[in-house]
Amino acid sequence: MTEKLAQRNYYGKALAELAKEDPKVVVMDADLAGSTKTSDFQKVCPERFVEVGIAESNMIGIAAGLAASGKTVFASTFGVFATGRCWEQIRLAVAYPKLNVKIVATHCGISVGEDGASHQALEDIAIMRALPNMVVVAPADAYEAFAATKALAKYNGPAYMRMGRADFPTILEPDMEFQIGKASVLREGTDVTIVGCGQMVSFCMDAAETLQAEGISAEVINMSTIKPLDTETLIASVSKTGCCVTAEEHSIIGGLGSAVAEALCDSTCVPLERVGTKDTFGESGKPADLMVKYGLTADDIVAAAKKSVSRK
Repeated sequence: MTEKLAQRNYYGKALAELAKEDPKVVVMDADLAGSTKTSDFQKVCPERFVEVGIAESNMIGIAAGLAASGKTVFASTFGVFATGRCWEQIRLAVAYPKLNVKIVATHCGISVGEDGASHQALEDIAIMRALPNMVVVAPADAYEAFAATKALAKYNGPAYMRMGRADFPTILEPDMEFQIGKASVLREGTDVTIVGCGQMVSFCMDAAETLQAEGISAEVINMSTIKPLDTETLIASVSKTGCCVTAEEHSIIGGLGSAVAEALCDSTCVPLERVGTKDTFGESGKPADLMVKYGLTADDIVAAAKKSVSRK
């Protein structure tokens, strides 16, 4: 049975290791250290942990100052606050001067569940992807969240990483390496390319199994870096399969689906179906029920793949 782990727990583990490995790393939080797991860093290295309280915009301003003085800063809170409440500060104080600040958000997507629309970040990728100089990462599981955190610590520049709240299946190896801007082909196929990010990647793999049983060969790509997009891997795949599906726990407007559509328009136009929320806010409910209601399941990916294949 596939192990289920929370990405945020492994983000905390990575930060705790970085506390010992890199004296330049500083971690910040906005009154949610227990939830974002930055508290793991605080326990190891309290002298380089900054708790700013419920003042997200101030957190970004302080992070920018620390980065300008040579620190590698990780600033964390929930996705809706990290990207929405302090977007202007991120734009002018971090992205514009290309400062070494990593904005890492937890509790993203519809699967936040009972917290409802106010806390379900469904537009954060779009918000951050639009910013020049900003790297955008959405790891597929806990192991990739750990590896991506380590990679971001070595990367000199602004970055945004989004994670969910709940435990979900691990599909990668614990000792995997993460390379910013590089996608990975998890399963080869010939009839349709399925591109996923975040926890949707595990659903993409499930969908590929179902499609295989029905005679459709699906290639699955984990596009964990959404910006810069690995267009080389994408185009190589769709040139072979002739059609594409994207899957994200995010709005289809401005997110992974939009990024892939832009890349295809610039290079190889093929039929594309996008699985994601459809220009809507979420609502309060059990995570599994919400994933069904908003069309974010393996069955939805299967249906999209069949439609994409039929359009070839």
